[in-house]
Amino acid sequence: MRMRFKPYAGPELAACPFHMNDATRYKGRWRETFARPGQPLHLELGCGKGGFLARLASRNPDVNYIGVDITDKVLILAKRNIERIYAEQGLPIDNVKTLAHDIERIPTLLDKADRVERIYINFCNPWNKKANHKKHRLTHTRQLLLYRPFLADGAEIWFKCDDDDLFKDTLRYMAEAGFEVTWQTRDLHADEPSWNIRTEHEQMFTEMGIPTKALIAVKKPMTADELAAAVAARNQRDKEESAAIRAAQGIQ
Repeated sequence: MRMRFKPYAGPELAACPFHMNDATRYKGRWRETFARPGQPLHLELGCGKGGFLARLASRNPDVNYIGVDITDKVLILAKRNIERIYAEQGLPIDNVKTLAHDIERIPTLLDKADRVERIYINFCNPWNKKANHKKHRLTHTRQLLLYRPFLADGAEIWFKCDDDDLFKDTLRYMAEAGFEVTWQTRDLHADEPSWNIRTEHEQMFTEMGIPTKALIAVKKPMTADELAAAVAARNQRDKEESAAIRAAQGIQ
């Protein structure tokens, strides 16, 4: 369902001390924006309404968090959820930031100096309706290669989804982009880890009987030549996949 325009969202977010307007100006110095800049820095891509981010950040005051989504229409809900959950626990909101940004343009937001140590990606768009749109997936090789420059050595990606094809493809994407999958499950709730925080989508799919798939992947070292080869290989595979789709559709 398309979310309605919220005329109050822009002004309310502009006045919010933990929502970062004009966020690209902090590139390379995100740690300095937090009360405790020496803490680990974690990032949620596609934070949506912020329920997961609010609970995660409030449980871990010794970690700094940035939540990114593309539109004020959901970030206003994230802002309110963060305020509510922190207020319920009597905590100051000093270890979490939110911002609006196109994740496909994330190199304009973060760089090597930011040293992100973990990325969370929860129930992103699987882009399955048209196979040639899969490159927009947040776990696609093209995207993973964009994350590498600002990820610290040994940084992790924590990923959850409901979609079988997306999960299967993500395992391949991780290997292509130089990430080692160190843990995975195709039914997270069969033996649910104590660290898991269920998202809104996760609860919905669970009630529908759809198991949650999850993995943890670690960034492996890659030389400049290996990185260039990975980019070239992925570009070639994209061309081949697009050509195959056009052929199947009878398009020259």
